[in-house]
Amino acid sequence: MFVRTQSLPQTPQRPMAVRVHTPIGSAVVLWAGDPQDADGRHLVEWTVDEDMHWGRNTRPASSAEAEVRQEGDRVIMRGLLRLTEDGAAYLRMSHWTLLFDLASPIPGSMDESWVEISVGSESVALHPYRI
Repeated sequence: MFVRTQSLPQTPQRPMAVRVHTPIGSAVVLWAGDPQDADGRHLVEWTVDEDMHWGRNTRPASSAEAEVRQEGDRVIMRGLLRLTEDGAAYLRMSHWTLLFDLASPIPGSMDESWVEISVGSESVALHPYRI
């Protein structure tokens, strides 16, 4: 997915953070690319190092529209949930998909439903592709 990133003031001893701007919202996340390339337009892959935990960080969404937003130190992602046979889940947000491991079972009735997941900003990273 193509996104626009904006570097932020950095704190020593902490990973580099950027504000990512997407067609469905923006949030502060980690930058896993070259620090000199942090400002600009990039084709990226998203990774989330936090598992879905039904009822704690994942719940049914109040609307059926993909979104990424910031709430304090949390990134909120809304998308269409797809459960896999091997105990994982995909969250489809607009034109891209994120893979999640499950910390707890998700009710089968939620497969192909709209959900929101709230994860810490420092568990979301962007990995730029070189074209």
